[in-house]
Amino acid sequence: MGLFNRKADTTGTTTATIEVDPALVALTGDYTIDPAHSSIGFTVRHAMVTNVRGSFGEFEGKLQLNGTDPHHSTAEIDVKIASVDTGIADRDNHLRTGDFFEAEKFPTMTFRSTHAEQLGGDKYRITGDLTIKDVTRPLSIDLDFNGSATDPYGNERVGFEGSADILRSDWGLGWNAALETGGVLVGDKVKLLFDISAIKAAPQA
Repeated sequence: MGLFNRKADTTGTTTATIEVDPALVALTGDYTIDPAHSSIGFTVRHAMVTNVRGSFGEFEGKLQLNGTDPHHSTAEIDVKIASVDTGIADRDNHLRTGDFFEAEKFPTMTFRSTHAEQLGGDKYRITGDLTIKDVTRPLSIDLDFNGSATDPYGNERVGFEGSADILRSDWGLGWNAALETGGVLVGDKVKLLFDISAIKAAPQA
């Protein structure tokens, strides 16, 4: 669902006209992420041969969508570190320790957007600051807009899914163990996965 109709001017340069997609304009508004129908997960290489998959069970966030100009859209997400779940209790407990997240001291991972852009069609990129523990670094997330719908309860919903790659060591999550056959137990590269359903706030009277 593209935002602008584009055309070439007499110099051959592609420019954006002021005509916008009415369906996107109608999406403009404030949204609350619905955790019951959303997921925030990750994958990381284990023992150099396979991937461990995990997710965070507790998070909240909000979106402010601008259908006329996506550059003015914003997003913020707060994730409870203690809710990490890889399916193995001992591994999850290790992730909560100072070797990794140090969840007791730094209970929340946050993302605050600083810029948004449309890449073409239904593809978008949102850039912002990701804070894990006491480290804040920039992160860009590529997203696909999955559409909008009104659910059986009358809620107006939008859906996005996407991913981003980070190096966990950049955020101070550097613990590792050497393998006898060479290499390390846990990969440095982590893929973050987002599948978001958000509900539009009712207009204020």
